[in-house]
Amino acid sequence: MRLAWFAPLPPIRSGIATYNAELLPLLDGDFLIDRFVERSAGTGVGVSNRPTPVPAHAGARVHDAHDFLWMQRREPYDLVVYQLGNSPAHDYMWAYLAPFPGLVVVHDPTLHHARARQLLSRGRADDYRREFHHNHPDAPIEFAEYVVQGLGGTIYYFYSMLRVAMRTARLVAVHNPRVAGDLRDAFPGVAIEAIHLGTPALDTGPALRARVRATMGVPDGCTLFAAFGKITEAKRITAILRAFSSLVRDGVDARLLLAGDASDYPSLDAEIEATGAADRIFVTGYIEDDNVGGYLAAADACLCLRWPTTGETSASWLHGLAAGRPTVISDLAHLVDIPSSVTLRVDLLDEEASLLDAMRRLATDSNLRATLARAGHDYWAAHHTLDAMADDYRRIVTQAAARPATAATDLPSHFLEDYSGLARGIMKRLEVKTDLQL
Repeated sequence: MRLAWFAPLPPIRSGIATYNAELLPLLDGDFLIDRFVERSAGTGVGVSNRPTPVPAHAGARVHDAHDFLWMQRREPYDLVVYQLGNSPAHDYMWAYLAPFPGLVVVHDPTLHHARARQLLSRGRADDYRREFHHNHPDAPIEFAEYVVQGLGGTIYYFYSMLRVAMRTARLVAVHNPRVAGDLRDAFPGVAIEAIHLGTPALDTGPALRARVRATMGVPDGCTLFAAFGKITEAKRITAILRAFSSLVRDGVDARLLLAGDASDYPSLDAEIEATGAADRIFVTGYIEDDNVGGYLAAADACLCLRWPTTGETSASWLHGLAAGRPTVISDLAHLVDIPSSVTLRVDLLDEEASLLDAMRRLATDSNLRATLARAGHDYWAAHHTLDAMADDYRRIVTQAAARPATAATDLPSHFLEDYSGLARGIMKRLEVKTDLQL
């Protein structure tokens, strides 16, 4: 089976890029996969240098997304796969969703931030208004104007902007059964499957742990808490810093590692200084994938908090489980099925006290840390390995390819326009008689 696979790939700084780089080599033996990427994309938002994405392994077939049209016309693919997330790394895919229905893997069940940013940053306010009202016909008509004026904020989370992606897909996949159930209720008639999110088991052995902790200056017996991934407000960094500050004031020997890019968190330095424990807090900046294992090895516990949430599944949490590290998560509705033996939970309605209690227990109870570590690793091994994810993909790719590709005709006009008018006009002036077909 021939697949056209739309996804960001390294060196794009994206968890979904890493996800695809780990997944695709496991599927190349089953399918002939052409990867389609945005060649003009930098390593992050606003980056002006334009590196070419690196294939996941030698022999991988990577193409500019602009080449998809002629390649599809020359020899149609059996299925197009879209890895869709709520970030600019996925903007280039949206033009293909409607004309080429396929398997849509929704990593973030709210896509509003990305759609608003893409359209409004290009001066396409009317397209945004049309798309918003198509997605949410019952929403107050005035809401779109708040977003157009830059006042969307956390209200984005109330309006997912998912309808176009759901209605144009042959099949939709998400990484959480409860999210899948909610989407089936919201979009009856759409084929939706839940699949496992898999992560590799990174090298976190004792020699690596000792080396990284020595480099950081973390003494034996000191509890090192770590939060991994891009540093944003939604990762509850303020709550983590306040709880850590209280813990240190109470005499607990602890350190805090914030392992991720902080470029979108301008107040971080001031917040760290306000803790009174700045000398105990490490901020790494962006970490290359090859270095994540070292910091996981050094950590004693991982703080994997999230609010507001788009219903996503956290890969950094799974890395912590795979590494045998006790974890702390926010007590979210879509995570209710995770056994209480696997992780500690933070009550969002009493976040600071609940988080402080969890951190204090982990810092002072080595038996608790060991019990959570074993249970967490067992849970990862049962549900979240790369092999489990690859098996699910083999299943849903086959299912999606067998389903009809039905074109939706009542979409907002910017999804139906093929934008060939300029080319047709030039051909007409040159008296070229051959019709332009896309």
